[in-house]
Amino acid sequence: MAKHESLIPLRMLLFSFHAANTIIISFLPLYLRDKGLSGTEIGWVLAIGPFAALFAEPFWGYMSDKFKSVKRMLLICIIGLIIGSVFFFQMNTLIAILVMAAVFYFFTSPIGGLGDSLAQRRADELGVSFGSIRTWGSIGFATSSLIVGALLDIVGIEYILWPYLFFGFMALFVVFRLTDVTVDPDPIQIKDVKELLSNKPFLLFLLFMMFLTISHRTNDSFIGLYIEQLGGTEGLIGLAWFVGVASEALVFAFAHRWFQKFHPLVFVIIAGALYTIRWFIYALLENPTYIIPLQVLHGLTFGVFYLAAFEYITRLVPRLLQSTGHLVFYSIFFGLSGIIGSLMGGAIIDSLGGNTLYTILGGITLAGTICLTIYHVVPYRKKTGNN
Repeated sequence: MAKHESLIPLRMLLFSFHAANTIIISFLPLYLRDKGLSGTEIGWVLAIGPFAALFAEPFWGYMSDKFKSVKRMLLICIIGLIIGSVFFFQMNTLIAILVMAAVFYFFTSPIGGLGDSLAQRRADELGVSFGSIRTWGSIGFATSSLIVGALLDIVGIEYILWPYLFFGFMALFVVFRLTDVTVDPDPIQIKDVKELLSNKPFLLFLLFMMFLTISHRTNDSFIGLYIEQLGGTEGLIGLAWFVGVASEALVFAFAHRWFQKFHPLVFVIIAGALYTIRWFIYALLENPTYIIPLQVLHGLTFGVFYLAAFEYITRLVPRLLQSTGHLVFYSIFFGLSGIIGSLMGGAIIDSLGGNTLYTILGGITLAGTICLTIYHVVPYRKKTGNN
């Protein structure tokens, strides 16, 4: 019982951070539209976050490994989240929004990766499943999307800062009660990072998975505008996210029951195939309400992909470099893929519409799934070809 009680602050941190992050992912594009920005300009703002993440996530991951503490880095980043958000949401001109977005995201973007890295390590220490801890992030995301979506329907999108600060201060409160990880005694060196960046299986996997993660991040950024384009409201957008992330939470909670039966890459490939089907179906929609039941596929795509990819990265990376490896993975998923997805998605939805955007996403994901299948099968054939 004691070991599970020690996880309560970590679960509450994941709940509160992802509840806050929901507001950014789900409603920031609508907030920026309300400020008068075009789809392309919204894409620029949304791309700043992943661009900052490219530098922030490996930096904070390295600092975490160097100083042997995930908790201290989380505390610094959450304080930056609260202060940065207050300034970010006061900006009115495009240039000012872009500048403050960079500062804001420098602190907020690593929190998810650091939290997941801490959860993975604590799960290993206590002999519990990572998914059983990570599911609390999904519960926070789902709860916030439903409640905040309904709230913003009533009070207006311009009051987005207040629910964000509520969850931000909740995260700050619980981070003080976190149990930090037990770490290896030798400090990380620059040469260790160079070794990680020369790991060819690691780099190839990151390259091929980007086809999937670009499509995922594009959907994160523009599904709200797509629903609005089809005639939906903030409440409907919140409901869509609730259904999607509720299914994700179920996958995280119960994945340990079937996850050990196959190689993680098998699940990555299955998720890629489901992503492809999902985007092609979305491309055909004309009524926004049809998106709601289809959001169940979010759990079977992102939930399965994220757990499997995170597990595979953990296998590829030495224990000394766990935080750094996880944050590099996170920076590619939510950083580089987010930059490409935001810039590409904003231009396409502005000029060609949401239906064309999702058709393109389906094609990109199909290509990525084929590459990942080859990546998985070819080394296996080389090993068994001499038998």
